[in-house]
Amino acid sequence: MVFSRRRPRRHQPTRFAYSRWDGTQSGFQLSPDELFDEMADELLYHGDVDSALRQMMQRGMRGPDGRQGEGIRDMLQKLRDRRRELLESHDLGGVFDDIAESLREVVETERAALSQLESSEPADGADVSRADQLRSDTAALKNMELDLLPPDLAGQVKALEKYEFESVEARERFEELLEQLREQLMQQFLDQVGQNLNNMSEQDHQRLKDMMAELNRMLEQRANGETPDFEGFMDRFGDFFPENPQTLDELLEVMARRMAQMQQMLNSMTPEQRHQLEELSNQLLEDMDLRWQMDQLAENLRQQFPDMGWGQSYDFEGFDPLDFPDAMDVMGELGDIDQLDNLLRGATSPGALAEVDVDRARELLGDEAADSLDQLAELAKRLEEQGLIENREGRFEMTPRAIRRMANGALRELFARMSADVLGAHAREQSGQGHERDFDTKPYEYGDRFNLQLEKTLRNAVARGGGGLPVRLEPEDFEIERTEQLVRSSTVLMLDVSMSMAMRDNFLPAKKVTMALHALMSSQFPRDFLGMVSFSEIAREFDATSLPEVSWDYVYGTNMQHAFQLARRMLARESGTKQIIMITDGEPTAHLSASGQPFFSYPPSQETVELTLAEVARCTRDDIRINTFVLDETPYLRSFVERISRMNGGRAFFATNENLGEYVMKDFVTHRQQLIRGR
Repeated sequence: MVFSRRRPRRHQPTRFAYSRWDGTQSGFQLSPDELFDEMADELLYHGDVDSALRQMMQRGMRGPDGRQGEGIRDMLQKLRDRRRELLESHDLGGVFDDIAESLREVVETERAALSQLESSEPADGADVSRADQLRSDTAALKNMELDLLPPDLAGQVKALEKYEFESVEARERFEELLEQLREQLMQQFLDQVGQNLNNMSEQDHQRLKDMMAELNRMLEQRANGETPDFEGFMDRFGDFFPENPQTLDELLEVMARRMAQMQQMLNSMTPEQRHQLEELSNQLLEDMDLRWQMDQLAENLRQQFPDMGWGQSYDFEGFDPLDFPDAMDVMGELGDIDQLDNLLRGATSPGALAEVDVDRARELLGDEAADSLDQLAELAKRLEEQGLIENREGRFEMTPRAIRRMANGALRELFARMSADVLGAHAREQSGQGHERDFDTKPYEYGDRFNLQLEKTLRNAVARGGGGLPVRLEPEDFEIERTEQLVRSSTVLMLDVSMSMAMRDNFLPAKKVTMALHALMSSQFPRDFLGMVSFSEIAREFDATSLPEVSWDYVYGTNMQHAFQLARRMLARESGTKQIIMITDGEPTAHLSASGQPFFSYPPSQETVELTLAEVARCTRDDIRINTFVLDETPYLRSFVERISRMNGGRAFFATNENLGEYVMKDFVTHRQQLIRGR
């Protein structure tokens, strides 16, 4: 069994069963927008689409019914459990026990016939004593021959092949056993051969050898850079392969996997068991030409498919003996488990899961896991088709539409937990001279800005002077547009991205707040300024386009000094009321030295504290308010933040990662309402 969708399958007529929808049936997939929302937290946390997709693959997706689907982690655990179950239940010794038992039955049948021979009456007219003696001598000799059978299976088979059976039944059972063993051994090498090897004629055997010889030639041609005639091969020998492989690679992969499984079974046996089976195989497959072709094919396939697990072995610890066919079935299942395990472990993108044979995965893992695999394999494709992600030079990135959706989603999530009247009007009710059109007009007065409303001005002139051309304008005709006076706010959000934010589960809520604030200002206050600074060992400016990619740093250090410095410079270029919103969970433990290099110390050094407070003082002189939102407060952190508030006049909020969003958004909106009311 090959885990590849490229392998052709036989199609059976599809049967459908219908029932009334009651809301409990599965099968309805999430829409691309719902899929994107499902992975939004992963995108926010990792800041990388590929990482978020890998995480989604690992944990699975939640279905429309709210149930968590199986992810790769769940599937790998199922495969481990199934592998352990097989190994702890079975014993390969049954392969030999089954053959040995069949040979014992043949011998016992023959001994029964010999016993009957000794006790039978002589023919009419024969010398009774002489006949009795001949029968007794014959039976004794044959019994002695049976007593001297070698202990190993191959030796017993070889001896019984030369033995002249007295019992017709024993001879037939032995010949039947030999044919059965030959068929089983051959079938392991040629699992896809659709012939009954037991009923093959001499001509069929010759075609089989010719087929294998040509396969070997095609492998040699490929190794020499030549193009084998696969179509011609299938024309001549296609009846051997009911699976109808479409390429030489498909055919060879199937045969290599089966041969590798046979080798894995040998590897899993004890040295004595392995020697017995090899000797038995040599004894049964007496056609030297066929045997050579098989060995040659196995060697060629080993070179062609070196990663097929030829050296793999399994440690069977159970007590349930396996006969030869069952042993090969178990080896096949173990091989499929290993292959699926390797494929799932190596899958770094949803597209890699498209190589899984979902039908075989369904047999190994169950319906739910197979359905999840199908959905996960299509995940990236569906998001890309919907315009939410795009492939840029081999990496997936979010589109502007996706960024807007994620920001709005974060905003909706936060406001869902807040009162409905928190978001007040932004514009003042009074009119005055500003820059925003109010779609209302007034007669021009001295000192007004000359924002002429041409339509009403002309209408005034026509009403005053009557119709006709030209229309003459007088000062009293002038009508100007009213403007709405707006207040403007400039904000810089400082986001702590030090390692502690991730370790304490604070990073994701903090980034959600950043996304939500960006969405709020973009939609409700588009003329306000929002700058963003991340800080850990050093601080960095970032904008809305790079916001989704911001993640926490794998370094120690909380450099508030550098962050305040960058925020102050950004706000110096802006107008209106100015504020800094800082979200952090640690005291200042880093600063920039005179040479511009970061310096880290824990506990915080006095120099770090003084340089940080110096930047707070500069912000205060520039009339920048600092509002600090503290997570996981410690006595030292509380004391330091309260010191900032006393110096600057801003406020301090001590929150948790559950209510951080409410605190920040309520404070921001309240601040905006106060500005509107002129406080």
